Amino acid sequence: MKPERKIRIGIAGYGNLGRGVEYAVKQNPDMELIGVFTRRPPDELHCSLPAFQISDMKNFKDKIDVMILCWGSATDLPEHGAAAAEFFNTVDSFDTHAKIPEYFRKIDECARKNHTLSLISCGWDPGLFSLARLLGHCVLPEGKDYTFWGKGVSQGHSDAIRRVPGVKYGIQYTVPVQDVVEKIRNGEEPELKSSDMHLRICYIVPEKGADLKKIEETIINMPHYFKEYKTTVNFISEEEFKKNHTGMPHGGTVIRSGKSATGLKHRIEFTLNLESNPEFTASVLVAYARAIFRMAKEGKTGALTVFDIPFAYLSPEPDEKLREKLL
Repeated sequence: MKPERKIRIGIAGYGNLGRGVEYAVKQNPDMELIGVFTRRPPDELHCSLPAFQISDMKNFKDKIDVMILCWGSATDLPEHGAAAAEFFNTVDSFDTHAKIPEYFRKIDECARKNHTLSLISCGWDPGLFSLARLLGHCVLPEGKDYTFWGKGVSQGHSDAIRRVPGVKYGIQYTVPVQDVVEKIRNGEEPELKSSDMHLRICYIVPEKGADLKKIEETIINMPHYFKEYKTTVNFISEEEFKKNHTGMPHGGTVIRSGKSATGLKHRIEFTLNLESNPEFTASVLVAYARAIFRMAKEGKTGALTVFDIPFAYLSPEPDEKLREKLL
């Protein structure tokens, strides 16, 4: 029997996430990369893949099975996600939780109109953590769930502190409050806000002659980012920063604490510990691209979330192998 051809993957955007997708596809022998699409001059990317302008994407409509959208959630995906879904089956990691329903409706309308299939909000949160929360709600209907992020680098908060006058380099780590984590693991079910559950720790390399006290006060009083949280600002040397604070680790834990019908306590816990947030997120996107390829072949159109996709569709293994090896 002639083997099925490889799944043809395109990458839209070539930042940290786009490079992560490039690496992840190389770990999946049933896939091949067709090219990268960028707003930058393609010859400036310094990648081994064929690179094209974003405006050339539509010319690859019949040459790419799934386009993985590696754009940001703040503006790029809301502005350009639907345009990509007009021509391609897509997978993206849109992560602005409050705007997911609105974004879903927009992508769904475009994909149905153009007979394509799009998976939105795929990564680890939203994504794998969403699945953990859903499973917890179903298995323990009487209970509460808690999501802890970190210890890890918050890219948005790090960007915010780098914009403070006098800051040369800056990074912010989100750190769970361990006493709170242990209380929940011990069966307590407190009412908590995110600020009760997390600390924010900043490492700053100041500009020469900068007012350190003013930098610290500006950061800890920054609304929507730090004011509501217990925030620590540490000033360090440029040498220490480059040695210890240039990676992108992250992770977290979802805990569902609840009771069964007789009042006995139970806990479901799902934890990730990631050395590279973008590389792990990329690996999730690539696995789900396989599922989107398969479901599109079955005639499915519109927008989906991770809730809509059977786990078996993520695997390159046939069903009988999965039953034999993993069930």
